[in-house]
Amino acid sequence: MRRLLLALALFVFSVVPAAALDPFKAAGIDRKPDARVPLDLRFKDERGAAATLRNLLDGRPMLLVPVQHECPNICGITLAGLLQAVARQSLRPGFDFTIVAFGIDPKERSRDAAQSLGRLLQAFPAFPRDAIHGLTGAGADVAAVTDALGYRYAWDTELEQYDHVAAIAVLTPDGHLARWLYGVAPEPEDVKLALTEAGRGEVGHWTDQLLLLCYHYDPVTGRYSSIVWTALKVLAVATLAGLLLFVGRAVYRDRRLAKGGPS
Repeated sequence: MRRLLLALALFVFSVVPAAALDPFKAAGIDRKPDARVPLDLRFKDERGAAATLRNLLDGRPMLLVPVQHECPNICGITLAGLLQAVARQSLRPGFDFTIVAFGIDPKERSRDAAQSLGRLLQAFPAFPRDAIHGLTGAGADVAAVTDALGYRYAWDTELEQYDHVAAIAVLTPDGHLARWLYGVAPEPEDVKLALTEAGRGEVGHWTDQLLLLCYHYDPVTGRYSSIVWTALKVLAVATLAGLLLFVGRAVYRDRRLAKGGPS
């Protein structure tokens, strides 16, 4: 039943266009391409141990997901959607990259992160446990990271929770922002392309690097689109327009000839 509800929730959110999750409002995301994240601030992981983003990066790209660990709404769905996407692409979590559920609520503690990850991994028992971490920290340290990323959120006094958008920050091994992936159900291909791009030649096969030449990242939608497919569509439209023009001129000429006029 839990898997069925999860699948239903993912479907509902996945059919919502990324633009509907408008990342440019009060709770949203400011564009800061190549922003540098502070890596040496001290947080606590889900076990209560001290952790820094630098140590967790460990020379690999990172998928950093701003969440409330005890969020009653989309945070769990966002993490579940990400793990589903990760499972359907070829880069290896925990080896090629790492995942961090980054707690934005300074009132939360390690036990909240542990409980959240515990529920998540119950639904994904095959997912490598050491490939995902849940961090909590002091308000100033959390804000230093989210401000650097341009990630904005606000406390909702009526709902008694943070208003925030569902998004995944893709970080390079040295802590720079490479891409944002918006929404609760990223496409596996987008995850792989973003990680390959963030890895700067050190992640994935050479064919993955070659594949990047055929795709373009759209910062508005947080998606990759095929340059080749776009070019083919433009060519098809141009061909159709040329064909219609040719047919129109031929019909016009035939009608003029039928009326005895000059061609």
